[in-house]
Amino acid sequence: MINITIIAVGALKNKALQSLTADYQKRLAPYARLQIIETAAVSFNKNNKNRAKKQEKEALSRLMHRYEKSDIFLLAEKGRIFDSPGFANFLQQRDGGNLILVIGGALGWEEEWAKTYQCLSLSSLTFPHELARVVLLEQLYRGLLINAGKEYHY
Repeated sequence: MINITIIAVGALKNKALQSLTADYQKRLAPYARLQIIETAAVSFNKNNKNRAKKQEKEALSRLMHRYEKSDIFLLAEKGRIFDSPGFANFLQQRDGGNLILVIGGALGWEEEWAKTYQCLSLSSLTFPHELARVVLLEQLYRGLLINAGKEYHY
């Protein structure tokens, strides 16, 4: 069974997204050990974006040091894009291991991090980080069901 840790900047505030997240966490339980860790989002305005991004990066760094770099994938707009069977294959290759997926805040990633860690993309489109979490959970569920031979992806 794969161990998946999602590290996300910011808590889910939207009740509908909280409900969807809880639903997918239950659905994933037979197929993966899932842990979601949240760090605080930093408030910002047009004058202090760099400070906010730096503070979020420092909080994430403290968490990410627990894991080896090879296991960490940042979700990024310009990351590697999969179709659903390709993502299922990506998950299959990590079965029995630890997969750490990191969702950044509203300001995204510093250029340095995009070069340091491998990046995955959910789409060429940009999603709010709260919605990205739900989309990621659904794609994890879809990929794991494809690997289990279940009828979900047609």
